[in-house]
Amino acid sequence: MLGLWPALSLVVGTAIGSGIFLVPSDMVRAVGSPARVFAVWIFGGLLTLFGALTYAELSAALPRAGGEYAYLHAAYGPFWGFVYGWTQTWVAKTASIATLATGFYAYLADFFPALNRNASIVPLPVGQHGAPLEIRYGQLVAIGLILALAGINYAGVRLGGGVQVAMTALKLALIGALILAGLALNSGGPANLASATTPVPGGFPGFFAALVAALWAYDGWNNAGMLGAEIEHPQRNLPRALIGGTLAMMGVYVLANLAYFSVLSANQVAASGRVAADMMRHIAGGAGASAVSVAAMISIFAALNGSILSGSRVPWAMARDGLFFSRIGRVHPRFHTPSAAILLLGTWSSVLVLSGQYQQLYTLVIVPSWILYAMTAASVVVLRIKRPDLDRPYKVLGYPAIPILFVLVALVLLYSTFQTSPRESGIGFGLILVGLPFYFRWKRER
Repeated sequence: MLGLWPALSLVVGTAIGSGIFLVPSDMVRAVGSPARVFAVWIFGGLLTLFGALTYAELSAALPRAGGEYAYLHAAYGPFWGFVYGWTQTWVAKTASIATLATGFYAYLADFFPALNRNASIVPLPVGQHGAPLEIRYGQLVAIGLILALAGINYAGVRLGGGVQVAMTALKLALIGALILAGLALNSGGPANLASATTPVPGGFPGFFAALVAALWAYDGWNNAGMLGAEIEHPQRNLPRALIGGTLAMMGVYVLANLAYFSVLSANQVAASGRVAADMMRHIAGGAGASAVSVAAMISIFAALNGSILSGSRVPWAMARDGLFFSRIGRVHPRFHTPSAAILLLGTWSSVLVLSGQYQQLYTLVIVPSWILYAMTAASVVVLRIKRPDLDRPYKVLGYPAIPILFVLVALVLLYSTFQTSPRESGIGFGLILVGLPFYFRWKRER
């Protein structure tokens, strides 16, 4: 069983991964100025907070393994619970793990440049833009990291939870030091905050392109609910973890970006592939950039561990309900963990590491995730009508406005992402459709 601190560390430690070090450059290229970047971070944070407030009611009322799988199953029936679980297993959670591992090797390559060299080329048109698939040595290292963390979580929930608390605390201390360094130098001051880049998409498309990047950085805020009854006193601790963790993330992200733009201009941030490292290079030269690379790897390590710890409970819960491969529902007789589900998650995530680059992977995650986030938020309203007698230790503030606003903005975000990233959106939907024959087969067997 995990207490409040491990639950909080799952929210904060899983969500704050590689995004804080990488996505500000994508965001400023989309919207053109630091002021608009801050607006996107705040808007994305409030949207995430609305989601956390909504999920807090669901997690307290239905503290079961699988998180959204359990909520959607209760609100809409087994079909939508299955769609969520299938999507998490094959697309959203596993692609998120693959994205984090890709970010880890990108930073490790600062110390070992040979990791960027090709280990092999697959002569099939399955790479970027239909080119042959290039497999780099760094991708093999990323796969090794995923499998090692899968092994840690295979060996026990307390072991995985202990690693999560320790790595999250270390991560926040390092990010705090980075923020203080940037704010203390403040070499650009107001001039940087007033700077702008040209040209940019701007307008509605630019705002939502930046919002996709910001929401990738916030993604993971919902993970604590996936452990359900494995959290001590879930009716109390899950709402605290969801809401407190989301507020903490908002503060960290806004302060980190304030530090970046205190040192770098908008054009410098836009031109940077690793904005945190470039900020520290201005402050302390190569040693500063290397320190950021270490901090980023620790941050990503914690996010990876939390993703594997929480994500494995979704296919396990589905299998226990007869809606997934039966072997995945097994519990290890010695370690009492969903061992088969952990191995499945680690193996498929490793395959996805080979499939794309950082930006393509996080876009693949956002589209299917936010379809199901919107449906889950709407399930608060559905369950209030369908099951008014359900015990609700926590009720969402501002009901029904908060859940409805969350759903509406999620729909607009999805429309915009479909327009700007049709390939990644299509891949995500294709993998969901593949699951439908399996559902009807398992439904007949039940």
